[in-house]
Amino acid sequence: QVQLVESGGGLVQAGGSLRLSCAASGRISRLNTMGWYRQAPGKQRELVALIISGGSTNYADSVKGRFTISRDNAWNTLYLQMNSLKPEDTAVYYCSYAFGSLSYWGQGTQVTVSS
Repeated sequence: QVQLVESGGGLVQAGGSLRLSCAASGRISRLNTMGWYRQAPGKQRELVALIISGGSTNYADSVKGRFTISRDNAWNTLYLQMNSLKPEDTAVYYCSYAFGSLSYWGQGTQVTVSS
């Protein structure tokens, strides 16, 4: 079992920055993929960024060059640095953990970007 708890969301003006954190606990395997997804009102959940066990990263086109995914050396905290935020980045952001056929989600943190 893996538990994920996000934090760091809030209200920010367009052009501003936020840093999301995801604290992971439980049976964490280093052979995992962790990521950030988001869901805006009335829309489907979409991938924002992924980081796999070897350290490779993948970003949605809409956030490339503005967002950076990373994790700490202990592999128990995932981060999402969000710069140059836009109103269209407004959504609930979810942390995810996947290992083999297992996947877990956090409860989400709200990010609101005002114009």
